[in-house]
Amino acid sequence: MAISYENLKEELKNRNIRLSHQRLKILEFIANNRIHPTVDNIYNALHKEIPTLSKTTVYNTLKTLVDADLVKIVNIEENEARYDIDTDSHGHFKCESCGDVFDFDIDIDSFISDELVGFKINHRDVYFKGICNNCQV
Repeated sequence: MAISYENLKEELKNRNIRLSHQRLKILEFIANNRIHPTVDNIYNALHKEIPTLSKTTVYNTLKTLVDADLVKIVNIEENEARYDIDTDSHGHFKCESCGDVFDFDIDIDSFISDELVGFKINHRDVYFKGICNNCQV
């Protein structure tokens, strides 16, 4: 389901993030294209519509959105950061054939063993890699 431009605008205002057309369009792209995009995906998708957009602006905007907990970084690969509008706990599966990343529900808290009691956990991420149903055909 598409998230409206106005709802995203309100969300940025509520988090005291300065509104700009570029920030709103980047957030709108991530919200309405649940492909876990990379910086390149975002830049290439928006550059025709916003010719003044630079990759630096995309990187800076993503950092702002991550810091505000509006977007989550998905680091399935060492050399590739992807971005997810769903900041709730869930797992990710990356297809090693097509490269698509899929969300799946999982109780991440069930992975925390008694050996970690007392530890401060900053990130809880579960990643799987393999071949998706579409690529197995």
